[in-house]
Amino acid sequence: MLTLKALEPFFVFEMANNHMGLHEHGLKVVREFGGIARQFPFAFGFKLQYRQLDTFIHPDYTDRTDFKYIKRFTETRLAPAQYKLIVDEMKAQGFVAVCTPFDEPSVDLIEKHGFDIIKVASCSFTDWPLLERIARTEKPIIASTAGVPLQDIDRVVSFFAHRKKDFAIMHCVAQYPTPPSGMQLNQLDLLKARYPEVRIGYSTHEDPENVESIKIALAKGATIFEKHVGVPDEQIKLNDYSANPEQARRWLESAQSAFELCGVSDRRAEFTHAELSSLRSLQRGLFAKRAFKKGDLIPHRDLFAAIPTMDGHVTANDLSKYTELHASEDIEANAPLLTSNVETRNFQDKVYEIVQEVKGLLCKSGVAIPSQVDLEISHHYGIDRFREFGLTMMTIVNRMYCKKLLVLLPGQKHPTQYHRQKEETFHVLYGDADIELNGTTRRLGTGETITVEPGVHHYFGAENGAIIEEISSTHYTDDSFYLDPAIMNNGNRKTLLTYWFN
Repeated sequence: MLTLKALEPFFVFEMANNHMGLHEHGLKVVREFGGIARQFPFAFGFKLQYRQLDTFIHPDYTDRTDFKYIKRFTETRLAPAQYKLIVDEMKAQGFVAVCTPFDEPSVDLIEKHGFDIIKVASCSFTDWPLLERIARTEKPIIASTAGVPLQDIDRVVSFFAHRKKDFAIMHCVAQYPTPPSGMQLNQLDLLKARYPEVRIGYSTHEDPENVESIKIALAKGATIFEKHVGVPDEQIKLNDYSANPEQARRWLESAQSAFELCGVSDRRAEFTHAELSSLRSLQRGLFAKRAFKKGDLIPHRDLFAAIPTMDGHVTANDLSKYTELHASEDIEANAPLLTSNVETRNFQDKVYEIVQEVKGLLCKSGVAIPSQVDLEISHHYGIDRFREFGLTMMTIVNRMYCKKLLVLLPGQKHPTQYHRQKEETFHVLYGDADIELNGTTRRLGTGETITVEPGVHHYFGAENGAIIEEISSTHYTDDSFYLDPAIMNNGNRKTLLTYWFN
């Protein structure tokens, strides 16, 4: 079954009454615009309008010529069999067949003639008996919104959505032709924002020489476009808002140009080699502040960034808090860091895995944490050994008093340390933890507490994982001392994250 999703972008030519009551002319219009459509890589539809005039017009008014629309509809009447010939030609030319019904019997004829899509005219947007009949079909629906208040659009969108219909709505202005001051193309933004799950289109009634509005509508996100068309000859003159084949071709060329200008919207655009080369030439390359031996870890503080950037240069753009650089050969002071003399290791994926484990343990425990609290990942011997030696920590408050939450993953240990100023009490909120104080180990279960005075060496471990509340006096960054000098000399033993819990 045809879906609107399969038709993007979708351009619809509307014949309306421009067959002028002559089915042979209608066939000519379809064929000429079929030739135009084949020149462009878009999905195309062709649209007719159906009215059952014998019941659509009140019987007392059928012969009145002083009513403009009664006169026009009567003079351009076609028999159902003649319409069917035009529908068959539309499909032969590769068009999706679209039709606007203005009464319920016309919906019956639409189903009989095998149209693919039903269009709802703006004047029928809240014609509820007609909408109920259209909703009983299995066909996709496109509805125009000219002159319709937002609350009515809300109602019709809800009506179709609750019935799980495949539908789209069109911004439209019912002024024929529409002057530039009346185009109101910002309405496309309103409709897209208000109905994010609904496809939005643009039905045009502007001067057919206007080929700029289509660019703006397309750039604003419209993906269905409708235009009145016709073929003039010696006897037939088009109205002021219907495009001839040449005007329609220029309109489509303008749309094609807009697509090229706008590019892709559902993903990041592919970057050209020339663009990337130009940007890289302006990036700062990394240089060594001092000499390094093969195998050395290169601390970020021992680097400086400058131009020129050379071939194979590791740049400042390649450096982040998740990046470790190791010398793969001897590097002299002031020498560039190149892909040939350093090995780059990025541990962002490992940090992501840690965050997921911590979040999982927090959710399992039921321990609530404040929103936007920072997460500190302590990896004392490097991120590769985090699950052996490490800890994650959240500082809730740090004033004259301090509160932190400590998370130990299953099997994780925190190396022995002490504080000279801080006194702290540990309260196990979840799980159990082994806490060693000056060489004496004690296992604390959920709900138990222990106090650590300044100068006491303490060590943590959790066989099955634990969440510990730390309540202490003020924490100072220079008041944590590890017994292993390798930890004290590791300047990259912490990773801080702000946006991590959502």
